[in-house]
Amino acid sequence: FGGDDQWANMLGGTELIRKKLGKDAHAMTITLLLNSEGKKMGKTEKGAVWLDAEKTSPYEFFQYWRNVADADVLKCLKMLTFLPIEEIQAMEGWEGSQLNKAKEILAFELTKLVHGEEEAKKALEGAKSLFGGAGNTDNMPTASVEAADGKIGILDLLVSAKLAPSKREARNLVAGKGIAVDDRTIEDANEVIDITNEIILRKGKKVFVKIKKA
Repeated sequence: FGGDDQWANMLGGTELIRKKLGKDAHAMTITLLLNSEGKKMGKTEKGAVWLDAEKTSPYEFFQYWRNVADADVLKCLKMLTFLPIEEIQAMEGWEGSQLNKAKEILAFELTKLVHGEEEAKKALEGAKSLFGGAGNTDNMPTASVEAADGKIGILDLLVSAKLAPSKREARNLVAGKGIAVDDRTIEDANEVIDITNEIILRKGKKVFVKIKKA
């Protein structure tokens, strides 16, 4: 089994099995999940979206699906959840806050399917508390960062927390005022951050990481 972009490789595998083992093998492809722009879904700035909670936390998993494009919500609900089709069709005219509710439903259903209902509820409650201003960080992704004296430059911090792949990208994020520490926008790429105590690092409006000193 594999994505339909792997058809040639799979055929090569069946031929190898025939030559080496003298047995027939069969290949079956599955249609790739593409977004409205024709790109593969399942990728974030930090890499692939994993089903393994050790690689992609339930909260991060929830947030990925909560932030899908408007044009992709109904398709994902139809393809990936077990909700009654009538219930999904009733969402077709939803806009604005209703569409955000549909995304929330998608995120909850998929997180429940992969990680269980308890983790899905935690992710939902954590997201609502955080974006509602209550500041509940219990289920937020956490990064332990090395800092000998408890202080680290913002660019190094962004790279260590995997919010930027390089210092160059980190610098661009700061220049674009896309980085905040405890709700304070960082404007100086040379700023040194004190992480002796736990802080909340934010990228853009929707990516949050709790930083702890390793």
